[in-house]
Amino acid sequence: MFRPITRTTLALGASTLWLAIYCSRFWQDSAAAMWQPGLAGSAFLGSLGLIVLFLQAIPIMLMPGKTAPRVLASLLFIIASLGAYFTATYGAHLDKEMMRNVFETDPAEVADLINFKLLLQFALLGLLPAALVWVLHIAPRSFKSQIAETLLFVTGGVVVVAICLFSFSASYASYFREHKPLRYLINPGSVVYASIAQGFNGSKSRRGPLLDPGGAVTRAGTLSPRPRLVFLVVGETARAANFQLGGYSRPTNPQLAALRDVFYFDNVTSCGTSTAASLPCMFSQLGREGGGAGSAAVRNLNLLDALQSGGVVVNWLDNNAGCKGVCQRAPSRQFQPADDPKHCPNSFCYDEVLVADAARLAAAAGTQAPRKLDSLVVLHQIGSHGPAYYERYPAEFARFQPACATNLLDRCTRDEVVNAYDNSILYTDHNVAELIKVLRANESRVDTLLIYVSDHGESLGENGIYLHGMPYAFAPRDQKHVPMLLWMSEGWRAGAGIDPACLKAKRSANLSHDNLFHTVMGAFGLRNSRYQSALDLVAACRR
Repeated sequence: MFRPITRTTLALGASTLWLAIYCSRFWQDSAAAMWQPGLAGSAFLGSLGLIVLFLQAIPIMLMPGKTAPRVLASLLFIIASLGAYFTATYGAHLDKEMMRNVFETDPAEVADLINFKLLLQFALLGLLPAALVWVLHIAPRSFKSQIAETLLFVTGGVVVVAICLFSFSASYASYFREHKPLRYLINPGSVVYASIAQGFNGSKSRRGPLLDPGGAVTRAGTLSPRPRLVFLVVGETARAANFQLGGYSRPTNPQLAALRDVFYFDNVTSCGTSTAASLPCMFSQLGREGGGAGSAAVRNLNLLDALQSGGVVVNWLDNNAGCKGVCQRAPSRQFQPADDPKHCPNSFCYDEVLVADAARLAAAAGTQAPRKLDSLVVLHQIGSHGPAYYERYPAEFARFQPACATNLLDRCTRDEVVNAYDNSILYTDHNVAELIKVLRANESRVDTLLIYVSDHGESLGENGIYLHGMPYAFAPRDQKHVPMLLWMSEGWRAGAGIDPACLKAKRSANLSHDNLFHTVMGAFGLRNSRYQSALDLVAACRR
């Protein structure tokens, strides 16, 4: 039988284990950022360890009695085991935005991340120590003694932290200013803090009335003599660096590259580094700097609302984890595996599932009563969502070999990971080309336009970082540099008086997701107080 221990022993013991075993990526990146040979460098990292040790022990010390400290310690071991896996394996930074992704994910995305290594780590570093905590016996103490023990611990800890910060003030000034994201690698503290902060922000953003930042929508000039149909394809996790259209050495866009009417833009920046952040921002009327990137963006009427107010028929087709609130006031369809056995072989669907439904909506475009109406169809792809890139394309698109065929990216070479990712881009090329065929098939009735843009990019092992979702200010360019292209039918180009040479000249212009709202509004000839012709990609190219 174990001898009784105090809450202080439990708190310090648990925090020591978290620091030594569960924070490997934190120590690796902190040492890379701040290590200097000699005693001073070692002393700084030692002081950093003392600060983290104290801060992560405090929550357990604040728990009264004998049961509550063990309940919290057990829960934190489970949380720490999961956080440690994702920080060590993918270099994930567990900040508020990442926790937002966690809260808004769907079962299919969760399944992509589950593997034997994760389950083994969860069992050994999560469930096992959580169970062992209950073997320990905490010595009974009076309420007054517990208060005294807590005050003594907190006071001593504050003194230690103050000494550490004062002794290395110059180093900490640099560390806190230049390397802020590293704090999101601390387990389990970063997960708990970010979850609470995201929960508070999410609850706050849902309160209050729906706001209309753009006001009344009007039509500029006379209606087009023919109805207009726009396909807006929202890509997933496609990074510009791997698009052949943007100069990538591999033929990842052979079908689109063969089309002379495709206009590609190779300098486009995303609103965020995750779907949960980017999607509401892409469709916001406010733009990233105007407030469209915040969690409260869902309380504002967006592009779809403005278009419907202007008489445009809107439909949202989703083969991803939902529209993140963007389509909540528009007709939408979420595809399920049972919907199409051919294109949904397992618990997921290939993006070709979107094409048939898009063709159905295209055939109906321009026929709505009481008059011929313009139409927008948004197609939200699963695209290149990782880490299971190999599940994003059928076997006939596995052109680049050998390709990583597991969601355990650390078991594959970087070349194998890139091969699987490039195959997913090749499949996206095929699907966008198929959608252009659908639009061409309807050119005799309607003028057609297609816009493709990805929601965010992806890291493929550069500097040991995988996937996406890093804090925006510190995220690598590959997570923010996204592909964007535009295609229009001859009827659209002639009717709108578009100068192709003008559009081609915009290829390397400094663009972002902020251009999307204005470009789509302009495509339908609609205006409100938020529309800016300077952000409309096509406005300056109309004769």
